[in-house]
Amino acid sequence: MHYRHPAMLGKLVTTLDVLSGGRAWLGIGTGTSTGDVEGYGLPFPPLRDRYDMLEETLRICRAMWTGERGGAEPVPGKHFHVERPLNAPQVVRNPLSGGHRPHPPVLIGGDGERRTLPLVARYADVASLRPGPELASKIELLDRLCVEIGRDPREIRKSCVFAFDLGPGGLGVGQALGQLKRMADLGIDLVIGRVAGVDELTPLEVLGREVIPVAAEFGR
Repeated sequence: MHYRHPAMLGKLVTTLDVLSGGRAWLGIGTGTSTGDVEGYGLPFPPLRDRYDMLEETLRICRAMWTGERGGAEPVPGKHFHVERPLNAPQVVRNPLSGGHRPHPPVLIGGDGERRTLPLVARYADVASLRPGPELASKIELLDRLCVEIGRDPREIRKSCVFAFDLGPGGLGVGQALGQLKRMADLGIDLVIGRVAGVDELTPLEVLGREVIPVAAEFGR
């Protein structure tokens, strides 16, 4: 979120949503420094400030994605102030344009219990969680946070990152399916993955033939 001003980000996502016929998502988080921030010469505020900036960004984007031309009221904040959250043309998913959602789905990355998951409960359509032994407790906490603010936990899709390493000739398919099944049993219904050996066609063919059709039935 520290790469762009929230109003510019909201407009960029809107443009992509319109160009793609309503298929854009906003994936966002507090961000980490992997050398790109320093390389670009961008500011990198302390984590506490980045959390505040993230919430202000989500509020501004939500205001822009309401109404026929965005919100009419100012969106004040400590780090950002938008006098008028204008947005025209509006996102495809806006009900006024015949879409089925009020705005592009918002995916928030991270599973910190003090700041991130409360933001997910309030603002996100998709939670991007980390796989590991604490996954079940993170999902349980997120569901509880939703209930506390009067939101149905089922409104938030639970996702995880996943490494599809299917091995030579697909020898790792069984292991991958076992891991995906365990995630599905915990409530994960979406994985966003990296495919090992993606420069070759074979892993993609194995994924499409032996993994995706089976995994699609998990949780049904």
